[in-house]
Amino acid sequence: MEPRITPTDATLGAVVSDIELAKLDESAWKVIETAFHEHAVLVFPGQDLSAQDQITFAKRFGEIEILTPDKELEAVPIANVRADGSRLGEDEEMTQILRGNEGWHTDSSYMPLSAKASVLSAHVVPSKDGQTEWADMRAAYDALDPEIRDRVESLSAYHSLYYSQAKIGHVAKPGGLSGFHNQAPPLRPLVKPHPVTGRRALYIGRHAYGIPGLSEEDSERLLDELMSFACQEPRIYRHAWQVADVVIWDNRAVMHRARPYDYDQPRVMVHTRVAGDPRTELAQAPN
Repeated sequence: MEPRITPTDATLGAVVSDIELAKLDESAWKVIETAFHEHAVLVFPGQDLSAQDQITFAKRFGEIEILTPDKELEAVPIANVRADGSRLGEDEEMTQILRGNEGWHTDSSYMPLSAKASVLSAHVVPSKDGQTEWADMRAAYDALDPEIRDRVESLSAYHSLYYSQAKIGHVAKPGGLSGFHNQAPPLRPLVKPHPVTGRRALYIGRHAYGIPGLSEEDSERLLDELMSFACQEPRIYRHAWQVADVVIWDNRAVMHRARPYDYDQPRVMVHTRVAGDPRTELAQAPN
């Protein structure tokens, strides 16, 4: 049976049914790959994948980006509790990262090689709230006034996780933030053509700052205005997680953010990130 693709009411996103990702054959994979490029966010309800199943699925899209160099994990728990179920403290690094993720962003834009795709699966969810939202940066670019579109075409911004975390009051210790975000911040264009579809998309988010040629104040104002404009209906899809849901999204086309929830309730997700193609996602760090 061929997977059924049901688009959402937004300009992005589709729910994929009649499929078992752990038993994905080549015919079904081709349908998913095409839907991924068209819809940018794909939701697979009721999959209940093992960590290895998730890694195998993610590798269909490319090489895995290692998020934890000290452990070399390809499927990384993103949780507000430890393995023994105890609650993380407010000052712990993971808690601060979770808080930061409530701002709109693109995965790994602060790294020399930005991410192609991200896979997230739900293992424990709170009784309410804790959704994830995605915003369509392709539709946002298309909707810009021609004057603004022409202006941003020639502009770039630096991207830094230290910058974005500092804005929420998280001052990282030397060697912190997992220790592998210590490179000089890469410079990335504000407009990114998609390497497969050719569609142009805004490439901004909370990690972006310091547009060369603009004052700090003007840079921040422009980025804030673009963010506010882009992240509006009908360009937003919000997903209310159920245990065993799996979602994959295209970081070259969308931004995303976590929504707040009661941090006294456990929430355990597993994240796998697909590295970008160096031919299209590599940025040069400044000298």
